Amino acid sequence: MGSTGASPFDWVRVVGSIVLVLMLLAALLWTLRRMKLMQTAQGGERMLQVVETISVGPRQKIALLRVANHLVLIGMSANQFTALGNWVDPVAAKGNHLEN
Repeated sequence: MGSTGASPFDWVRVVGSIVLVLMLLAALLWTLRRMKLMQTAQGGERMLQVVETISVGPRQKIALLRVANHLVLIGMSANQFTALGNWVDPVAAKGNHLEN
């Protein structure tokens, strides 16, 4: 009967496989970050941002969106979006006023 332990070659292959997978994950993460930076650089500052969302039911949410220098409050359900209100964002308005 032969020995039941793994040979040193098996351990090298396992460790090498783990190192290879970690290197591939690191390369993928670097690529994704680079793509995000390029996308931001090409498009400039985004015009639409989700400021905050709150769940008010199983399939219902209320979201506050910033669109340029306006805030829009919307209600979302499974079948529709409804604008609940909008107003000028005071923070963005002050920022634009200070720049001019």
